Amino acid sequence: MTIPTLGALTEVDLREAWNHEAHSFTPWLAANLDALTAKIGIPLELEGQEVPVETFAADILARNPLDDSLVLIENQLEGTDHTHLGQIMTYLAGLDAHTVVWVAKDFREPHLSALKWLNDHTVEPFAFFAVKVKAVRIGDSPIAPVFEVMVRPNHWERQLQAIAQETRQMSNLGQFRKEFWTDYVNRFPDEQARGQADAASSRWRVLNDIGLVVTVYLAQREVGVFIRGLRGVPSVEVYEQLAPHLDRLQAITGAEAGPPDRGHYFVSAYKAKTPDKSQWARLTDWLHTTADTYEETLQDIFGEES
Repeated sequence: MTIPTLGALTEVDLREAWNHEAHSFTPWLAANLDALTAKIGIPLELEGQEVPVETFAADILARNPLDDSLVLIENQLEGTDHTHLGQIMTYLAGLDAHTVVWVAKDFREPHLSALKWLNDHTVEPFAFFAVKVKAVRIGDSPIAPVFEVMVRPNHWERQLQAIAQETRQMSNLGQFRKEFWTDYVNRFPDEQARGQADAASSRWRVLNDIGLVVTVYLAQREVGVFIRGLRGVPSVEVYEQLAPHLDRLQAITGAEAGPPDRGHYFVSAYKAKTPDKSQWARLTDWLHTTADTYEETLQDIFGEES
């Protein structure tokens, strides 16, 4: 009998994995939301990082595609404190989020109690999670993250079963998106070079030279186009960039800018029953033409400034 040689799992300091909370940990977590999904059972799609709320900025804002609700994620490389608990409550109100996921190195008992109290005294769909993060490795292997859920909503196991059922149904949504975007790309070959995930809810045209993105999106009852900033750029900065040209943009797009902290601007939407394939030619024509108009307008505006 051969006795296997196994390595020993050792815990390392979190700052060996992420040397800075805002510049390293937050971007990594935003790019690896599937790691949280695996633990809490909620599918997560990134909406933004450092999202402004009054004078503060929420670390990560995600969306649950099952019900289109917002998920606030607050992350720390240190133990929890009262300041972050207060900020979380501020963000929850300011962003109209339904779910809070607080990720930290350690949780003080009063903070765990506070989250448990919130789960006990708020109604659905509000949910509060405490997730402890560790960094581990075996020998000289790359550092790996480990997440442990410390607090979850009451009766969450039953809710997870319902979510699992909805997730299976969501695969139908993914198939619908894939078929729609495949039709879109086939009709407009210039879109093929963008190489984005066919089953996502949106596609985008990144205008690196002016630091803006034209996004086209697909929903159950509409398709649309809007302007946002490059990933990681605060929404207020995007608004300030667009502010001198609001009247011109509104006249061309037919849409209003919206508030400075919105995160996406000049949303043009076309209402329709998008699963109806007989409408796809009309919808994809509108999407492509409208996206072209947005892109040409932005290039004209900011090309004049350069």
